[in-house]
Amino acid sequence: MMQSIMLKNLPRLLLRPAPALLYRPVLNRIVKRIIRLHPGIFERLGDNCRKTILINPTNLPVVFLIKPDPERPLVRAYKNTNHLHFDASITGSLLTLLRMVDGRLDGDAVFFTRDLMIDGDTEAVVSLRNALDDVDGSIADDIAASFGFAGQAALNLMRRIDLKQRERTAG
Repeated sequence: MMQSIMLKNLPRLLLRPAPALLYRPVLNRIVKRIIRLHPGIFERLGDNCRKTILINPTNLPVVFLIKPDPERPLVRAYKNTNHLHFDASITGSLLTLLRMVDGRLDGDAVFFTRDLMIDGDTEAVVSLRNALDDVDGSIADDIAASFGFAGQAALNLMRRIDLKQRERTAG
C-alpha cells in the first residue's frame, strides 16, 4: 500500500522543488516540436485554437495553461490557479492524462468514470480531444523523443508505473 502511494505521488515529489518558471524553456521546446510534427492539430481545432485551456494534473504541483493558437501558441506552468483565466479546464491524474495523449484511453470512457473532469467550454475540450485523436502515433512519444534518451526513459518509467497501478487496481 505504501509503495502504491509513493508511485502515485512520484511526479509530485520529483517536481515539487522546481519553480514553475523553470518549466518554460522545456514547454516551449515541446510546443515547437508538436507544431512542427503535427500542424494538422491546429487546423482541426478551428476557432477553438484561440481558447485557453487549463490542464490540471492532480498529482503534480503545477497546472498548465495552453492556448493552441498556431500564430501565438502558449503553454505555461503555474503553481496555483487563483489568478488564471481560462475558457475550459481538464483535470485528472498525470497518468490518466498521459494515457489519453498516448491514445491508449478513450476520453469519453474516462470522463464517465469521473477519472477525468472537464469544466467550462466543453466544445473547446472536445475539439482538442478530437484533434489529438486524429494524430498518427503518440504525441507522448514525440515529446519524449525531443529529450533524447532521458525523455524516452522517463516516458517508459511513467508507462511502467501506470501498468503497475492498473494491475493493482484489476486485482
